[in-house]
Parts: sequence; structure tokens; C-alpha cells
Amino acid sequence: MLCHGGVHTLTGPAVIFLHGFPEIWYSWRHQMVALAAAGFHAIAPDWRGYGLSDQPPHPENATYMDLIADLLAILDLLHIPKAFVVGKDFGAMPAYLFALMHPERVSGVITLGIPYMLPSLRKHTNQHLPKGFYIRRWQEPGRAEADFGRFDVRTVIRNIYILFSGSELPIAGDDQEIMDLVHPSTVLPNWFSEEDLNVYASLYENSGFRFPLEVPYRCIKRSFKEADHSAATDLKVRVPALLVMGRRDYFLKFPGIEDYINSPLLKENVPDLKIVFMPEGTHFVQEQLPEEINQLIIDFLKKHTE
Repeated sequence: MLCHGGVHTLTGPAVIFLHGFPEIWYSWRHQMVALAAAGFHAIAPDWRGYGLSDQPPHPENATYMDLIADLLAILDLLHIPKAFVVGKDFGAMPAYLFALMHPERVSGVITLGIPYMLPSLRKHTNQHLPKGFYIRRWQEPGRAEADFGRFDVRTVIRNIYILFSGSELPIAGDDQEIMDLVHPSTVLPNWFSEEDLNVYASLYENSGFRFPLEVPYRCIKRSFKEADHSAATDLKVRVPALLVMGRRDYFLKFPGIEDYINSPLLKENVPDLKIVFMPEGTHFVQEQLPEEINQLIIDFLKKHTE
């Protein structure tokens, strides 16, 4: 696993950023600069099998628990006794699992786009995903490989960024694949430049999509089963937490998600939780609205720094 750190103060409170898909360490570029300037020790790794990190020998056996082990190893390697953990997209899941399993190593948790989810809600959500939904398609062995293989890596990343920047669920018809949902003439979001796309493409050209399709998509069932057996019996998150959601994030249209976020149940399981909705925010709020997100993160870190 390869860690990336900007110009930072090694003596400041540590903050580790956990990316999602199709993101990479570079997804946190705006946050790393801002946190370094504010005196924090910012760390953004590529997950194993992503970007510049090593490829695991048996990706078909991978689970989220491997990511938990990697996260613990990073903190130990860097001699960091305790850190804030910031997770985006599927990175929110190992962020919260790490807080459950190693609360003594976590100063606080920030997640963007995904709340803490109990096993029952995770199962309900996955069981009710609509036919043709991108997650169900990408869980099928070989299907995404064939779909992606029609294009170069740059086009694949471009198409996924465009899809995931929208407010509607990416659902393909019976005669379509997920890449077919994006017309070639569709432009990138104005906050995501061609230069940004080139960086993403170069990193995914290095790693390919083999592991990213396994984690998070194809490992879901075995990951949840393993995590349920491995996590602490107390499933309440006891550390301070911040959830930032974009009002235009398509994830809010997952079955039951918006109701859950607005229900008392979420705060019952994360008692010290603050929820912030960004009115114009999409799934990529940290890239779309970097100044606002940076300020929310820094304010949270300063409030909860010992």
C-alpha cells in the first residue's frame, strides 16, 4: 500500500483520508493542502490494488477487513497512536468499522456521502437495488470487464465521473451496459478538469480495475459477514462523527437511505454525530465544493483535537 502526504507538519494531529471508487488518493488533493496549511498531518493512501499501491495476490478473496488491517498498519508504520479518519463513498465503511474495532486509535470520524449503516440496513439496501443498477451489473463476474474493455481507461473514468455526478441512480436497460448511459458528447462537471482526468487515468492505467471491481462491489456479502463477526459487540460508534451529504447525491435515492439519515435511528447508533447537507452538493462534494468542505473538516478537527 502506498501513502501520499502533502507538505504537512509531522507534529500536528493526524488525519487519514480514505477514498472511494472511482476515486484515488488524488481525490483528496484540495483537502490535503488545506489541512497542511492548518497544521495537520494529512495522509491519503491508495487502497491496496488501487493506483500506485501493490496488487494483492488473490483479489477474489479480499474483504473490507483487509482494508481495516491496512489502515492499522499505516498508523503503526508512521507511529501514529491516534488519528481522525475521513472516508468518502465506500471508504466510509472501513472508516466506521475501524472506529468500532479500534476506538482507542480514532479521534473522530468524518464521512462524505455515506452514513454509518447497521447490518440490517446494509442487507435491506442491497436486496432492493433495482434491476440494471450499476452495483448489480458490476457484481457479475466478467460483465464490467467486457463493458469497460470497449474503451480506454480515461474514457471509463470519465463516464463514471459523469454518471456519479448526477442526481439519478445509474440504471441500464436490458439492452444496455453501464458505459452506454453516457453519451460521448456529455461534458465533464465544471469542477473536474481534463488535467484531473489525466491524473486519474494514469493511476488506473497502472492498477487496472481488477481489484476495484472486487472491493467494493463483488466482496460485499462476504465482507459484511466477516465484519459482523469481527466487529465489537457494541455497534454504537462512540467517537465524535460528522456526516456531510450533498442534496443532489444520487446515493440519497438508494432504497431507504434518505429516510434513515433523517430518522432518530442514525443518531441512536452514532450519538455524537453532526449531519450537514450541502444544497448543491453531488456525490463528489470534496472536489465540487472544496472550500466549504475544507472548512467543515477543519472546524470539526479543531473542535475535537485533544
